[in-house]
Amino acid sequence: MVGYDPEARCVSTAEAAAAGSASGLVTRVLVSPLDVLKIRFQLQIEQLSSRNPTAKYHSILQAAQRIFREEGLTAFWKGHVPAQFLSVGFGAVQFMAFESLTELVHDVTSLHTRDSFVHFVCGGLAACTATVAVQPVDILRTRFAAQGEPKIYPNLRHAVVTMYQTEGPRTFYRGLTPTLVAIFPYAGLQFFFYNILQQFSKWVIPAEAKNGASVKNLVCGSCAGVISKSLTYPLDVVKKRLQVGGFEHARAAFGQVRTYGGLLDCMRQIMREEGPGGFFKGLSPSLLKAAFSTGLIFFWYELFCGLLCAMKSPESTKRKEG
Repeated sequence: MVGYDPEARCVSTAEAAAAGSASGLVTRVLVSPLDVLKIRFQLQIEQLSSRNPTAKYHSILQAAQRIFREEGLTAFWKGHVPAQFLSVGFGAVQFMAFESLTELVHDVTSLHTRDSFVHFVCGGLAACTATVAVQPVDILRTRFAAQGEPKIYPNLRHAVVTMYQTEGPRTFYRGLTPTLVAIFPYAGLQFFFYNILQQFSKWVIPAEAKNGASVKNLVCGSCAGVISKSLTYPLDVVKKRLQVGGFEHARAAFGQVRTYGGLLDCMRQIMREEGPGGFFKGLSPSLLKAAFSTGLIFFWYELFCGLLCAMKSPESTKRKEG
């Protein structure tokens, strides 16, 4: 279902966008707590260890307990409104662009649209397109998830106005370069491995076992998410550090803060002060999130596309007429 298939074409580009946005919305609600934990870990300068007395967060369980104790249950959904805009917008643009690009490949080249390399390139380009479209919302989501108590930004409107007035319009595209550098291989590898795992599953699971199709999509998506996140994670850390530039005053309660002059300067400072392990801070909750979110994204997308196809099938039409 993911990607253009001339033999089984039943979902239009607009319907792919609708299915992508719906899958993003549902998934975001479910994985938001892991996203907050991941961002808190990525932004902490101190080593993530209980042996470091200055470190605020040590582990997933300790961090979750501390956030709950200090900020309450709703803290795990901090920045959820901009995050939902991000997920809905990103999902719509990404899957619409992916379906359009794979169709373009079919129309103008001799390559097969079910080829994994085609999915890698089209998936990466589709994600870059979606990233440019929703980068300002990603900045807002990161800042809401990163701030402690008392809050610097009480609501979305206040955040947009304050950031624009104090930091200028360019602040909404902070970290765009490392984001694009990271998102192309990350998203490309997601689609690449999802396609490979789907093809492999056809050898393992009998064709008549249709009842397991949804579980298969979930498992393939989860595995693809974990593999792609593991390979591209350091760039995600750099992106998050750059996105909170100019926001250092709101980070004081979380420990040390740093100011970075750009992509290379950020990488140099992390390597010098935190070592190679600094590029993998927050990897555990990030891999959990990648497994859940990627698996759920493909699961819901395939499910919604299947429902749209079923609604347009002759049998469905006959039942409505009857």
